[in-house]
Amino acid sequence: MPHTGTAPLDTARPDIARLHGEVSHFYARQMQALDDGRTDDWAQTFTEDGVFLLHGGHDRATGRAELAASSGKARAALAGQNVTHRHWLGMLTVDPRPDGSVAARCYALVIATAAGGSPAVHRSTVCEDVLVHDGDSWLVRHRQVSRDDLV
Repeated sequence: MPHTGTAPLDTARPDIARLHGEVSHFYARQMQALDDGRTDDWAQTFTEDGVFLLHGGHDRATGRAELAASSGKARAALAGQNVTHRHWLGMLTVDPRPDGSVAARCYALVIATAAGGSPAVHRSTVCEDVLVHDGDSWLVRHRQVSRDDLV
């Protein structure tokens, strides 16, 4: 049988494609909420005690209220500069864990566009999440974002 360049189906995890689709859809809705300025909606995509670590943990927000306030402040700063950010996530991997959570990892590009300007990559990052399901949807329990330009 010729090699197709793909790994054989993992029969122990037959729903990985479905899980990947669910998480990808979750991220699309989450990032669109953030980019649209719906910071309270974005914060609701985290658990009540959700943690967001940025820049190796130097910037930290814990809990929905702090997450909403932090993202609202960043959004206001961008509006003052007349810049729009769009988050583009790709190269997503999802790994179910024995406790029912999912370890998700993806590359995240932040594309900045100044009014009247051209889009440009503002940041290139790696996003590593622990996701939990609350019965209705996925929520972020822990997020670590590492910027490629910071060592």
